[in-house]
Amino acid sequence: MTRLVEGQQLDGFVVHECLHTGGMAYIYRVEYDLAMGHSSKNPGFDMIMKIPRMREGDGGENIISFEIERQILPAVSGPHVPRFVAAGDLDSLPYLVMEYIPGVTLEHIMEEAQTLSPETMATIGSAMARAAHSLHKQNVCHLDLKPANVLFRRTAQGETDFTQAVLLDFGLSWHAHYPDLMAEELRKAVGSPAWIAPEQVVGVRGDPRSDVFAIGVMLYQLATGRLPFGAPSTQGGLRQRLWMNPVPPRVRRAELPEWFQEVVLKCLEPEAIRRFPSAAHLAFELNNPAQVRITDRGQRLVRTSFWVHFKRWLRAAGMQYHPSPLPERQIADVPIVMVAVPNKDVTDATLYSLREGVQRSMGLRPGARLAVVTVIRQGLLSGHLNQSESEIQRHHLNLLRQWAQPLTLDAHHISFHVLEANDVAEALLSYAAGNHVNLIIMGAATHGLQMQRLMRTVPIKVAMYAPCSVMLIKAALPFEQLLEVKEDVYDGLDVFKTW
Repeated sequence: MTRLVEGQQLDGFVVHECLHTGGMAYIYRVEYDLAMGHSSKNPGFDMIMKIPRMREGDGGENIISFEIERQILPAVSGPHVPRFVAAGDLDSLPYLVMEYIPGVTLEHIMEEAQTLSPETMATIGSAMARAAHSLHKQNVCHLDLKPANVLFRRTAQGETDFTQAVLLDFGLSWHAHYPDLMAEELRKAVGSPAWIAPEQVVGVRGDPRSDVFAIGVMLYQLATGRLPFGAPSTQGGLRQRLWMNPVPPRVRRAELPEWFQEVVLKCLEPEAIRRFPSAAHLAFELNNPAQVRITDRGQRLVRTSFWVHFKRWLRAAGMQYHPSPLPERQIADVPIVMVAVPNKDVTDATLYSLREGVQRSMGLRPGARLAVVTVIRQGLLSGHLNQSESEIQRHHLNLLRQWAQPLTLDAHHISFHVLEANDVAEALLSYAAGNHVNLIIMGAATHGLQMQRLMRTVPIKVAMYAPCSVMLIKAALPFEQLLEVKEDVYDGLDVFKTW
């Protein structure tokens, strides 16, 4: 087909300027033709039209890609994807009309060649991980995440908001409830060579950890200005990532902190099982760099040895395709669990019962991540007369670690957080929403139900407004001699007044 021209009318749309010409599609700005009486259809936001390239010499994958995106785009929702408007028939003129989102792509950010701080890169990576996790919860894997397909929204002042990522181009994506046209028709590794995950190379599609790998590649690029595996053009070059580790980022940029390298190299593990189990776990680590557990990955300053690569090569030689579980089921098996531990007027019975509830919950979910959280009054950290802010933080963190010690959890599966707020319930709710918490565990209030309705205690407020499931634990001790327990006031901090 020939390219559209400005002013052309098509199925009730007026075509404006061409915004982008890519290898697989053209992008035009469009609006409804008001002269044809389509004003009632105006969605209330700017629109673009995407038309696949179908000229002589263009590959058949362009049409397959269009069919996949036409299938998936109307099925996904949320702030991390463009809103779908309309689609054209493949038999006449194929097109997709969707929301136009003002912003800047990660590719453009990289082209500016500015050196970003680890904290800024972590913010960018966390935003990408949250966007990917939003897709995974809808049983979609993007499978073509790369700098050109990640957009960061602009603020009202026209600045780039690194916390708000939007994912573009679902032409190579996978949806658990639709036929996988790309795998059925092409029967080969599909993806952008520099960012494709090892399992995609051997035909495995539909694993959320493939998107985690791609985010790791982009973080490596941001930090070093280099691609971790180059840009291979042959099948043999692609297969090398099944067993090879990249040059450690700190070798290329010495000032990078160990926690950043730890996160990036964990994303780039050749075996998916050794990466972060979900994009939510990746976002959690990037949001809490002080909690990242440093292993050999973060400290590494030399290339992986030949013998390690050789052993991996032997394992990879027989790697075959096998179907992945549903993404929503896969990420449900590795939840983020938050336990809220009070620090005022709390009894041994409450602390014991909370720990028992956590132990049971974590036992049922061996891949879960536990965040142990407490909330102290706002201003206390900076206004205490006898202790510095860091000393108070350290004091509460030590109390949380002592409480959790009997859980005997792997250090990589637990972290500790001291929040500062006047509204305890709001602080817990905000933390849970911002970190994609799947389950909140907290002690039940001792007041009667009618009293709780009147007083709106912390547990009731959290249970009412939580973005996830909430488990309320009633205090109980297992030994008869401990039934009468005195309150153990930790340090006189009046925070959980009704808990």
